Amino acid sequence: MKLISFDLQADFAFFRKPETNNTINLSYNVIHKPAILGILGAILGLSGYQEKGKLPEYYEKLKDLKVGIEPLNHDKGNFAKTNIKYSNTVGYANKGSNFLTEELTLISPAYRIYLLLDMENELQNTLYDSLQNGHSVYIPYLGKNECAAWWDPSAFKEHDFSERRIEKDGSVRIKSVFKKNIVLKDSTDKEPFADLLSVDIEEENFIYFERLPKDFDLELMQYNLSEFAFSNYPIRNAHLIEGLVFINELNAYVQLF
Repeated sequence: MKLISFDLQADFAFFRKPETNNTINLSYNVIHKPAILGILGAILGLSGYQEKGKLPEYYEKLKDLKVGIEPLNHDKGNFAKTNIKYSNTVGYANKGSNFLTEELTLISPAYRIYLLLDMENELQNTLYDSLQNGHSVYIPYLGKNECAAWWDPSAFKEHDFSERRIEKDGSVRIKSVFKKNIVLKDSTDKEPFADLLSVDIEEENFIYFERLPKDFDLELMQYNLSEFAFSNYPIRNAHLIEGLVFINELNAYVQLF
């Protein structure tokens, strides 16, 4: 197994939230795993949606891939946004009049994507080579065709990592977004939380929360959502967070899910 990372970026991005209304469409701020799998599928040349009610080839072949996400060049977890208005005059999109819509679009988003690859798997081996050399079969994009994405092969990295045991009473740094675990009421454990007393006074500390898709509900054919957090505070009770790996050169953890 190899843990690698590459830095994905674009001038714009729009990861549409399905629950938005007809007036303005909102975007997730942090790229989510289903979108990442689509980008990796484009790099590999796997097919997308072909049939209603059927998952695309890229999702079927990559859904078990372990992924970590670290926002880059952000403002306390947030990316700048702009409201873009569209006018659609295509006949099938409206009833005799122009269809107007608005999208709250991310400006210059960038993410470090961590992948745990099985080098004995032919497809994942090909993905390793493609990312390392900057090759892609199809043009990847961040949410929409208009938001073409790219990565610099020189920023491709292979990381030394371990599943280091986390002390129950200690606090650790997590470089990626991570899923907030639900702690049962009858449990003696407390939910993971930011250690506000262990801060670096030279940096601006923040905590960012967002409800993001983690995979698909195969019966309803819609996103399964989870609560995620992202912070530069040390995190207490991190032993309750699944999928954390320790990256030696970062002296910090990343969650793979």
